[in-house]
Amino acid sequence: MKLLATLSAAAVLLGSAAAYAQDLTVGVSWSNFQEERWKRDEAAIRAALDEAGAEYVSTDAQSSSAKQLSDVESLIAQGVDALIILAQDTQAIIPAVQAAADEGIPVVGYDRLIEDDRAFYLTFDNVEVGRMQARAVLEAQPTGNYVMIKGSPTDPNADFLRGGQQEVLQDAIDAGDITIVGEAYTDQWLPANAQRNMEQILTAQDNDVDAVVASNDGTAGGAVAALTAQGMEGIPVSGQDGDHAALNRVAKGTQTVSVWKDARELGREAGEIAVAMAQGTEMSEIEGAEQWTSPAGTTLWAKFLDPIPITQDNLNVVVEAGWIDQETLCQGVEGGPAPCN
Repeated sequence: MKLLATLSAAAVLLGSAAAYAQDLTVGVSWSNFQEERWKRDEAAIRAALDEAGAEYVSTDAQSSSAKQLSDVESLIAQGVDALIILAQDTQAIIPAVQAAADEGIPVVGYDRLIEDDRAFYLTFDNVEVGRMQARAVLEAQPTGNYVMIKGSPTDPNADFLRGGQQEVLQDAIDAGDITIVGEAYTDQWLPANAQRNMEQILTAQDNDVDAVVASNDGTAGGAVAALTAQGMEGIPVSGQDGDHAALNRVAKGTQTVSVWKDARELGREAGEIAVAMAQGTEMSEIEGAEQWTSPAGTTLWAKFLDPIPITQDNLNVVVEAGWIDQETLCQGVEGGPAPCN
């Protein structure tokens, strides 16, 4: 029986386990659906589960940590065999992990860290995302006044990104080439909150700002809106996720970089890992898994995927990958970079 279980789990990871997973249900607890990318993630998870013959059920916490706890309780009550959780809050979600553990239900911490070694952590390398953002902005604007528009204070990714950004910028700061004149977290990653933060910083600095390191495409959009209102569009701004609107801004020159994290790859991995764990595969046996210690000192099993920075120099990458079509990418772009020219 142990040999059969091992072979079944291996088959799932190869994407050919429909015969083994037909009786499995995977529950997904989403923190919210406000951002464009989560719909792509969901489609990829569904596709992986469909291929494995497993059922998909989900809930949307609507940015509420309390609702997410009750959502997970509901999924457990429905009899799910594994959980994929996009945590609203890395600490507040831990009772849900405990509840799942009590029922013997494995948990995949999706994209955001859950500070609990009973949850497998699947994400992109967010520190490297931060480095990529800062490198692109620093290359475009090696001197001047910088603003840091961070992510949600309840999301560990916000600080992972900020740490990577600081690694790249530190030498220029020490040399006096750049000065960070404003910095703010963005509650719930909401573009409107990012815009408000950017407006307040611009007012405080009398618009003396030369570059913005924004931590995702939503916050970048908020920052660009604030800059545009002051006639300052075009100064370097970073982002991430490959949102269509952001890639269009890159083509137009109002955003410098969007670090692309292919949600299709992340979602597929999550679906396959959830099924494998439901069938008894240990976290340590997941292909590509590594032991990783969080800044808070929690050692857990994790898998990190590789992001790609998208600038005007390589916009063709996302088109060729089928992430965005040329018409959407190039809408309103005149004489811009390839493939828009």
